[in-house]
Amino acid sequence: MDFFDSHCHLDPMRFGAELPDVLARARAAGVTRMTVIGTRAADSEAAAELAGREPGVVAAAGIHPNDVAEAEPGEWDRIERLAVSGRVAAVGETGLDWYRTTAPPELQREFFDRHLRLAQRLSLPVVIHTRESIRDTLDMLREAIARGPLQPVLHAFTGTADEADEAVELGCHLGFAGMVTFRSSAALREVAKGVPLDRLLIETDSPFLAPEPLRGKRNEPANVVHTARCLALARDESLDAFAAATTANARRVFSC
Repeated sequence: MDFFDSHCHLDPMRFGAELPDVLARARAAGVTRMTVIGTRAADSEAAAELAGREPGVVAAAGIHPNDVAEAEPGEWDRIERLAVSGRVAAVGETGLDWYRTTAPPELQREFFDRHLRLAQRLSLPVVIHTRESIRDTLDMLREAIARGPLQPVLHAFTGTADEADEAVELGCHLGFAGMVTFRSSAALREVAKGVPLDRLLIETDSPFLAPEPLRGKRNEPANVVHTARCLALARDESLDAFAAATTANARRVFSC
């Protein structure tokens, strides 16, 4: 079986000299592909560098909504240059976060719109963070899609069944992370059961959101297998078929 971790953060700041071992453990677990996500210009550039030297790794470049107030002069230009260079497979991580108050809502909206327009201009998928902001996120996506084609990925999805249905109707792929494995997440597993198989992605969000039975520990791409196993069981699908489908979905989204 081949697994695709569609969203992980593997920059040197988080893993340092351990990164070769992290990648080796992922491949030993069958995680042959992964999308390494940027949250600022520096780690986006590091992700692109990693993708350039490691087989099966692709990168995304963006500024996280919680960080937009701290963006330095010229930082957005660096994101644009990376995206235009062809060294990244997606734009993001971008989006809206109403849970934290580190960046003003209007500034988050401005940067989200910048990312959406850049993704549309370059025909790249856009990786989206939404926390306590799903309604506003879907509304901005609907406005963007009225301008032209867009390939949105809602990462670490935790919305309701109705919100999932609306996202699918808008053309989104939905990524499920370690939270779906938690004993307290029966409702989220029910939501995942209703998502069409061709719109499902699996992810770790490493080093965050470790799944059961590793909850509370530092996460890494090898652990996406636990999330895949949990979702396959919830959906009454074989792990082989589920892994093949979600890997095919991610390869299609990220063109790799």
